[in-house]
Amino acid sequence: AAGDAPAPARQWPVLAVLATVGAGLLVTAFDQFRYGTMLIGVALLAGGVLRWLLPDVGMLAVRSRFTDIATYGVLGTAIVMLAMMVQPDPWLVIPFLKDTLHFTVDG
Repeated sequence: AAGDAPAPARQWPVLAVLATVGAGLLVTAFDQFRYGTMLIGVALLAGGVLRWLLPDVGMLAVRSRFTDIATYGVLGTAIVMLAMMVQPDPWLVIPFLKDTLHFTVDG
C-alpha cells in the first residue's frame, strides 16, 4: 500500500500473521492442541514467505531479510514438527530423539 494509506493497509502482512496465530491459539484453547499449534507454525512459515516475496512488509521486517526468513522458517518448521510429534498417537516419529532423551535424562 502507498505511504499515505491507513496503517492497517500498510501493515497487512503482520496483521495476517498475527490473525493466523490468534486463530491457532483459539483452536488450541478449544482442546485441539495439535491443530492449533500447527496453525501457529504455518503462520510463521507464511510470515517467512511474505518476507521473502514482498518488498515492503511493514513491521514484519525486524532484521535483515535473510535473518527474518531464517528465523521464521526455523521456528515455524520446529513448531509444526513438534505439533506432529504430540502424544498420544504422533503423526511423526523420529527414532533418534527417543534415544537422545534417554541419554540426557538417564545419563
